[in-house]
Amino acid sequence: MKCVIIDDEPLAVELLQDFVKKVESLELINSFNNAIDAVSFINQNNVDLVFLDIQMPHFSGIDFLNTIEKKPLVIFTTAYSDYAVEGFNLGAVDYLVKPIPFHRFLKAVVRAQQVFLPTAPQPISETTNAPEIDQDFMFVRAEYENVKLNFADILFIEGLKDYVKIYTTDNKFTLTLISLIKLENLLSSKGFARIHRSYIINIKHVKSIQKNKVLISDKRIPISESYKNTFFEKINL
Repeated sequence: MKCVIIDDEPLAVELLQDFVKKVESLELINSFNNAIDAVSFINQNNVDLVFLDIQMPHFSGIDFLNTIEKKPLVIFTTAYSDYAVEGFNLGAVDYLVKPIPFHRFLKAVVRAQQVFLPTAPQPISETTNAPEIDQDFMFVRAEYENVKLNFADILFIEGLKDYVKIYTTDNKFTLTLISLIKLENLLSSKGFARIHRSYIINIKHVKSIQKNKVLISDKRIPISESYKNTFFEKINL
């Protein structure tokens, strides 16, 4: 994987450069001591992975992620653990707290490799094969574990940019990095239907259907015109 380091601390950059050299699958193509200079480089070059500090003067790592057009995989490197949840919400592969030991760095790289070039058996991702037809569950990556979700327990799925929220019957949701298209392909034969560019629903949990909405639990979910005909045909309406 082609990687870039962005950190305003010279010693942190040197340490990460040394770590990268020890991992055969990583190729360091540039390092930056501020995120502003890195924006144009990331937008103009093929970068697979970024080791990104969060707290930097004038332009933070979060500002950087919200600015770049091309989104590589990201491993946050920071001295502050307070940003872990926000980092995950931004789709980070992992979150390393300084001082970073090499074994923890290597673990984060392995996670990035699993997303970049997944191999079975792995949590469901963009390139893994769907489960066998008789399976009634799936595993998804959520924070630092693989969570088992039974199809029957899923109410609906909401797409949020680079990740999705999978709502379940226990009034909770699981946040995971996967595309809605992948889930649509996986679940279409399991009694699920795509009714909106941002929603997939479990048909068995639908309480009622209005002209442009379905009611599941206490949530009214919109039906878009582009999916309406296919959905209505699927439920013989």
